[in-house]
Amino acid sequence: MNQEQIKSFWNDHPCGDHIVGGLHQRFDDDYERFFAAYDAWRYDQESHIPAMLDRVDWRGKRVLEIGLGQGAESEQLIRRGALWSGLDLTDESVDRVRTRLAARALPYEDLRQGSVLDIPWADDSFDLVFSHGVLHHVPDVHRAQAEIHRVLRPGGALVAMLYARHSLNYQVSIRLVRRAALAAAYPLRHSGRLARAPMLRQHLDNAERVGLRHYLALDTFTHRSTDGPLNPFARVYSTQDARRDFPSFELVAASKCYLHAPPLPVRRLSLSGRRMGWHLWVRLDARPESTPAQGVPAETAWTDEFGEVSL
Repeated sequence: MNQEQIKSFWNDHPCGDHIVGGLHQRFDDDYERFFAAYDAWRYDQESHIPAMLDRVDWRGKRVLEIGLGQGAESEQLIRRGALWSGLDLTDESVDRVRTRLAARALPYEDLRQGSVLDIPWADDSFDLVFSHGVLHHVPDVHRAQAEIHRVLRPGGALVAMLYARHSLNYQVSIRLVRRAALAAAYPLRHSGRLARAPMLRQHLDNAERVGLRHYLALDTFTHRSTDGPLNPFARVYSTQDARRDFPSFELVAASKCYLHAPPLPVRRLSLSGRRMGWHLWVRLDARPESTPAQGVPAETAWTDEFGEVSL
């Protein structure tokens, strides 16, 4: 897996684009209509995001956002007073975010195309780094976190959303339900009965190409089950995993949100995502250069909520 493959996928499949019909398809490049539809969908599905952002004091802080998607959170951060700069691996996302911010006359510091593996800013440039749903798609996350640490000022912090290992989506939907469904459908892959299920059809094509057993191996299947069957890379995180993969930081707060586990109809249930939510929000404070990471502590009960540990 290399960065060019990841860049190509996200350039062709900007986050959430297909769900509302596509900027270049249904909306015929009408950016305002597209952004309105996208934001309405996003904050209906993930209504916790604004409240989570409100737990951080962004005002007057130099903030770097890594991975921009459609710029929905970029706009939220700027409206909360951040001195915002943005970085995305793809030209497509950079162009969309630039268009969004210009249309809304929102001020910002800088916006660049580039890689988290080689962040194009000087040392000690930012007070905070924010990344929502991006770092779990970076294979060389150790290098990425070192680069984030480099551009943070002393006392800076990374606030990130990572896919949660201890979630209903991963433990039940991905590990059990979806793999079982694919195994059951595999003998029917040439029957024509699945023509109206394009996502399942793509999974079956993937499985036939590499072999069903290999495709259903959990490491492989996880990549293809978080952001569509063509997604090249994804991983999931517990708080222990976050401590391991971000050794230049100290994990000081964590919270889970967003009960999401397709095809299970969990949105109909009045349940909180606090225990089994798909989104793990973490605050990681940058360690001083001379302070090595300590041994990874065992995972503990879920008591380190954002509400209890201030961001």
